[in-house]
Amino acid sequence: MTDSSTRAAALLKGHRESIDRLDAILVYTLGERFKHTQAVGRLKAEHDLPPSDPAREATQIARLEDLAHQADLDPEFAKKFLNFIIAEVIRHHQQHQS
Repeated sequence: MTDSSTRAAALLKGHRESIDRLDAILVYTLGERFKHTQAVGRLKAEHDLPPSDPAREATQIARLEDLAHQADLDPEFAKKFLNFIIAEVIRHHQQHQS
């Protein structure tokens, strides 16, 4: 390997290690988030509240888009990501109400 190839391989390894750590953080963060949304779902079911809260969802999407801009992340991607999470949360809430 040439010096530049060795350096590139080392840089690649470092980036991949960072990506792996960040993936772990994302998974654990999502796990923690879903623990809270499950608790919300049980609470809503106990008090006959609807599984979906469109006003809260719209507020959260706007908040996430703003955070995405601050983090230099594509806001459309952030919005799609949050919409996916919200859909999953609502599905869980509906299960509690069955």
